[in-house]
Amino acid sequence: MIRCIAIDDEPLALKQLSGYIEKTPFLELTGAFDSALKAIDILKTDRIDLIYVDINMPDLSGMDFVKSLDNAPMIVFVTAYSEYALEGFRVDAVDYLLKPVSYGDFLKSANKVKIWFDKQLDNSEIVRADKDFLFIKSDYKILRINFDDIKYIEGMNEYIRIHLSDSKPVITLLSMKAIEEQLPAERFMRVHRSYIVNLSRISVIERSRIVFDGKVYIPVSEQYKHVFQSYVDKHFLT
Repeated sequence: MIRCIAIDDEPLALKQLSGYIEKTPFLELTGAFDSALKAIDILKTDRIDLIYVDINMPDLSGMDFVKSLDNAPMIVFVTAYSEYALEGFRVDAVDYLLKPVSYGDFLKSANKVKIWFDKQLDNSEIVRADKDFLFIKSDYKILRINFDDIKYIEGMNEYIRIHLSDSKPVITLLSMKAIEEQLPAERFMRVHRSYIVNLSRISVIERSRIVFDGKVYIPVSEQYKHVFQSYVDKHFLT
């Protein structure tokens, strides 16, 4: 599923756009906002793959909003002004929809988005893993991530989120299986279908949950409980 948000200051246009997203099988509406300013927080906390955004809005225009994003997801501009099309493509928008938007036009654009998204998914891979670090692709860049800096890894459908000790999480198109195969087994352990933990980072275990930073509780599922308990018993002082 391609996770989307819609931004438009016109209530009827926002309702129509949200409805189009909800009726398209491979799109998932994560949020609908009547201003770009209200959408900023969700981009910091959630994985968003695609933004449908009107250009001509008060306070902060859709164009200025997109330009302000450090690592923008896919963008489709929706506007009544055709003269903005060229500028939209200059900021690497995937497509441009001219109001009034029919569902046919929307679906044609959405299929274009899906082709691009699927291509990125197919091309996503770990570039290289070494004894102490790995390189991965994220937001059109190749990043080096030291194993010591990883606290835990969270699976999110087609994506993973790598939580680090001293910087914001890194999100990349990669499966849990693919990343698990590249991690040293003596340092990392799968404890849940959606979580891999850095064993050296574990300091608190509470009721079959691993606690990070006193506020993040990672469950140890039945499938992995025996292996994890064996590791704890091996390092338990009696």
